[in-house]
Amino acid sequence: MAQSQIQEQKQEQRLQQAVSQQQLLQSHLIELPIQQFAERIETEMHDNPALESDSENPDLQEYPDYPDSPEATDDFDVQREREERSDALDAALENIGRDDEDLPVYHGGQSSVEEREEMVYGQSVSFYDELLEQVGEMELSDQERYVMEYLIRSLDDDGFLRTPLENIADELAIYHNIDLTTGQLESVLKKLQRLDPPGIGARTLQECLLLQVNRREKSAITLSMEKVLTDYFDEFTKKHWEKIAQQMTMDELQAETVFHELRRLNPKPGAAMGETIGRSMQQITPDFVVDTQDDGTVTFSLNNGDVPQLQVSQSFADLLKEYQSNKDGLSRQMKEALLYTKQKVDAAQSFIDAVQVRRRTLTLTMKAIIQLQHRFFEEGDEALLRPMILKDVAERTGLDLSTVSRVSNSKYVQTRWGIFPLKYFFSDGYVTESGEELSTREIKATLRELIDAEDKRKPMSDDALSEALKEKGYPIARRTVAKYREQLGIPIARLRK
Repeated sequence: MAQSQIQEQKQEQRLQQAVSQQQLLQSHLIELPIQQFAERIETEMHDNPALESDSENPDLQEYPDYPDSPEATDDFDVQREREERSDALDAALENIGRDDEDLPVYHGGQSSVEEREEMVYGQSVSFYDELLEQVGEMELSDQERYVMEYLIRSLDDDGFLRTPLENIADELAIYHNIDLTTGQLESVLKKLQRLDPPGIGARTLQECLLLQVNRREKSAITLSMEKVLTDYFDEFTKKHWEKIAQQMTMDELQAETVFHELRRLNPKPGAAMGETIGRSMQQITPDFVVDTQDDGTVTFSLNNGDVPQLQVSQSFADLLKEYQSNKDGLSRQMKEALLYTKQKVDAAQSFIDAVQVRRRTLTLTMKAIIQLQHRFFEEGDEALLRPMILKDVAERTGLDLSTVSRVSNSKYVQTRWGIFPLKYFFSDGYVTESGEELSTREIKATLRELIDAEDKRKPMSDDALSEALKEKGYPIARRTVAKYREQLGIPIARLRK
């Protein structure tokens, strides 16, 4: 009896842990802006063969006057993406030892430059800047940081370090007065190779592929992949799959799974971070597209960019059913395959569920913002923005404050009047003695207009500005004027002459 109680407690504990992990995944996806979200999906699809795109997904649809139904996403040809990656790997294998300048560069996913040019907002971030940003989060000594940055700038556009460490050691000693052994350089390089994307900083194709495999969760499949790349790399480069399977005593299912996963590895990790220097790499694009008709009708849609509609691979689902219907007759290897298949199918479904929660959450949030700030979206006048805080959106949508905050951070919206951070639509309110609620943004805009129009030979004091605001219908005290003026970065009167 006691043993039964212990088992029940353990089962309940596992259930709570699974729920919390799913909630954590949902929160993470909700927080990501569109480009990082697309990259996260691509990574998940690369890591989980049971997750794939639905090529029959319809085009993106608009939401006239804030409908509640979830949107469809842009079509995404995942088969072509896989073929391109496979072709790039094949080319890399065939050109081992040749000049790599002629190798094709893999570009993940499909994207129309013409469609996205108008949706770019903010500054471009180069391939090297992306790596340097990651270095900034690492705990390194000053010398390690300097050497790490030097190694990053020595990488080729495809993410490889083809300059021998001996040469780099000589360069550091001669030109930078840093005397390091190749062993010390190797230690820094190992830290660089922990950066994203996996495979970055590799010196050979074999090392590049092994770095990617080592990032994955340890399993029978990854161990077999590692063994192929380590002990049978020559056969691997020549695609002698049957010979490898025979020497490793793999059954047909194991061999097919291992070779399928190996073909998904990226021979050009630098290409995953964008194009070469000087081109747009990591650009901020709007997550929402709002359209205002001349009659005041407002529609909106989620910008899905390169995000595909996801589904669980039918072949994996069928395989799982087949295994489960023959549990009693499975060998040990087949049971391992069953466990692997079930884990991948469960993980794929959990990820799909989290993506759906993200879409629904972003849709509800944007719908509420448009309802609360409808006049702004009609006319585009900043003065028409009403006071709105996270709590207002949370109450209207039924979402938690923390969830609304995650949606609002790092997201952008494209409107008829320009592209704005989602946070732009949030501001505190000011309540007059008569109970009228005014937007602090509206008051600040009027305050700036008054100061811009003042006689610069006789700038207005805060008392004078307070009186002028009262005449315009904003009865705020002098100290409030001073606070808003400081927040706008405007100096006191005598410094404005």
